[in-house]
Amino acid sequence: MRFIAIIPARYASTRFPGKPLAKLGAMTVIQRVYRQVSSVIDNVAVATDDERIFSHVTSWGGKAIMTGTHHRSGTDRCWEAYLNNGGNEDIIINVQGDEPFIHPEQIKSLMQCFDDDDTQIATLVKPFDAQGDYYELENSNKVKVVFDDNMNALYFSRSVIPFLRGVDKVLWPQKHQFYTHLGMYAYRSEVLEQITRLAPSSLEVAESLEQLRWLQNGMKIKVGITSHSSIGIDTPEDLERAVEFLNKINSNS
Repeated sequence: MRFIAIIPARYASTRFPGKPLAKLGAMTVIQRVYRQVSSVIDNVAVATDDERIFSHVTSWGGKAIMTGTHHRSGTDRCWEAYLNNGGNEDIIINVQGDEPFIHPEQIKSLMQCFDDDDTQIATLVKPFDAQGDYYELENSNKVKVVFDDNMNALYFSRSVIPFLRGVDKVLWPQKHQFYTHLGMYAYRSEVLEQITRLAPSSLEVAESLEQLRWLQNGMKIKVGITSHSSIGIDTPEDLERAVEFLNKINSNS
């Protein structure tokens, strides 16, 4: 199978304009993402609608693909970038441009999901710590996932799923293995094309989760399990925490 990793990157972020070009140590955020992904897969490209990001990526030898400004999501931007690049790969890996600490093993886990010929879409989940705080699990920004015995997702929710009947909520993490979602995806090329043509679904609108549109339309999402945490950068405050995390890594190396 031929893989391509595409990193959607916009300059005009509402909460953090210019985020991809923000400095994180000696590199920018987007450069760190690119470096992590390219340690696993040779075929990597940044998909952007901004000349500043395009020029920055190509200045250090990275590959960038210009896309339109009209896209509703990074998923749509990935599809255009894939086509603009020639559309020759079998699997497209969609890597968030604000995940500078994405672990190589996470990329490998996504790729391994396609060892199953029936896999249409792949994503990652992380086991929630049994000693973790229920109120951390309850956080609506932390998306929960349940999946079947064949590792196909059944549902994604901002609510805690499943509900444990007759158990004090404080004890839930100890009584059941919960899983939280990491927003990384990979798609077969023909499936990504179908996804871009789907209208928003009622479940997607209710939870504000794009992947529910795919499930509601009968698509299968294969789940890979990772033990590595994901540190995303959505705000300038997140960047400050990322700098602290990077400094800690460097001091321990």
